[in-house]
Amino acid sequence: MKDDAAMNDRTCIVTRQTGTPETLIRFVVGPDGSVVPDLKRELPGRGCWVTAERWAVDQAVAKKHFARALKQKVEVNPALGGMVDTLLARQLSGMMHMARKAGEFVTGSSKVDIAIRSGEALAVFHASDAAADGVRKLDQARKAFQMMAEEESPIPAFRPFSTDEIEVLLHENAFKHAAALAGKAGEGVVKRAMMLERYRSKTGAKGKAAMTNK
Repeated sequence: MKDDAAMNDRTCIVTRQTGTPETLIRFVVGPDGSVVPDLKRELPGRGCWVTAERWAVDQAVAKKHFARALKQKVEVNPALGGMVDTLLARQLSGMMHMARKAGEFVTGSSKVDIAIRSGEALAVFHASDAAADGVRKLDQARKAFQMMAEEESPIPAFRPFSTDEIEVLLHENAFKHAAALAGKAGEGVVKRAMMLERYRSKTGAKGKAAMTNK
């Protein structure tokens, strides 16, 4: 049987299910006694893990799971779930900046269309309020490449930010349509986009209901 330390390392304090660092978010106690997210998993001190979905973090706050898991009195910001969302969004935009500098992130519908049809694109990004016609045309390119490459599904598409949010996060690199290209930085963009999408996902609603009823 695993000891408490081992369980704490990889077990969600809300669901009690084990996971990987990619499916969990680590939290630690800061110098001021407050609970802080450790997205890079490098902060010192005793930590605990929560399923990387917004509902799970909100549940941990509401049910006071952090104090029990960390075995001490802690201060928990009621808006912790939103703070994590903001940090994940900043991580994604920061990686987009890096990928752009590395030549692995292109913007503009024509460049994105070429990247998709050439097979260079790992994923497509749209502003959440982008015009439907522009999204539709790039969806057609994704489906065309899927058929040509005989893939089971088209390359993924994400809509993590509105136009206003993109302008705040990316400044001169703002876009309506973009694509992450093959390469280490491009892969980093897709990885962080998937994590943010999972965090904001509503698929955990059943799990939330189950935890609430316990």
